[in-house]
Amino acid sequence: MPASPALRRTLAVLVTLPLLALAACGYGSQAVENTERAVAGAAKVDGLDSVRIGYFGNLTHATALVGRQQGLFQQELGGTKAEYATFNAGPSEIEALNSGSIDIGWIGPSPAINGYARAGGDNLRIVSGSASGGVKLVVDPEKIRSTRDVKGKRIATPQLGNTQDVAFLQWIAEQGWKVDAQSGKGDVSVVRSDNKVTPDLYRSGSVDGAWVPEPTASKLVAEGAKVLLDEADLWPDKKFVITNVIVSQGFLREHPEAVEAVLRASVRTNRWIAENPGRAKAAANAQLAADTGRELPAEVIDPAWESIGFLDDPLAATLDSQADHAVRAGLLERPDLNGIYDLRPLNRVLAAEGEPTVDDAGLGVK
Repeated sequence: MPASPALRRTLAVLVTLPLLALAACGYGSQAVENTERAVAGAAKVDGLDSVRIGYFGNLTHATALVGRQQGLFQQELGGTKAEYATFNAGPSEIEALNSGSIDIGWIGPSPAINGYARAGGDNLRIVSGSASGGVKLVVDPEKIRSTRDVKGKRIATPQLGNTQDVAFLQWIAEQGWKVDAQSGKGDVSVVRSDNKVTPDLYRSGSVDGAWVPEPTASKLVAEGAKVLLDEADLWPDKKFVITNVIVSQGFLREHPEAVEAVLRASVRTNRWIAENPGRAKAAANAQLAADTGRELPAEVIDPAWESIGFLDDPLAATLDSQADHAVRAGLLERPDLNGIYDLRPLNRVLAAEGEPTVDDAGLGVK
């Protein structure tokens, strides 16, 4: 007998999908679940007992970290409990969304693209942006003094076909160098390495640098690496999407008020972050400590935080460019991204908050 929706929503998902892009910045596939208390006496949103929210324990997901730590999601959901699942890899979060184990989540662009494409456009929508930037090429200064010196070196990326891997392959091609995307062999050796072990590889001399997101980049700098390139410098206006908010299409259709409540919390969290950067950084670190058992030291979190921008705009045109880069690298067949965005709930929230609305670059639902 098929599992009921209520049962499926309670399952902890540990299965990964064989997607091209495994994670924007993940460390594995395990999901950790937590629940908050509903606001006593408050009405339930859309009659729901709970809304399940997924995110990674990374600084690029700080909107979720801060919003949770400050109680802003629960505040907007009122009598509906905010429940959380933290993930370490994109495929497990996509699978959780597909199975109904979560309803809405923070995730990187490559898993969103691949999850949408593999499901034929029937499983998710991107409903908001969350973060831009926070990706750097950091290198051993004794071995690499300029971008020309990257040729012939061993450079780590998080995983085959993930957001940073695609960006590095695109940059390599722009230098006129050649690398086989699948094997990582060529004029540069691309070493696919889990972010949590990349600092150990760098320390041992097994890699000469890494194209990685924060806080891994700043962890490497703390080990003596230097920043050779900030990926933001390669994009117009120095902005590119690193984290989006996705939602199950079924949940969006059946519970639009709940989706708007979460988006309202997200918008208000991003505004609070902008107005209180020091307190927001501390709040993100406190939630990281609660989720992972350790907080980041100042020499890591301070530079990492400075390089990430938190925003509501999903920067849709840059998502389309990232898909183009994966296609050119031979890692992805041209995906049909039409309909991947539904920004109508976000734009209603933004208008009500007196903020400018955002654009879907022609990739929204018709």
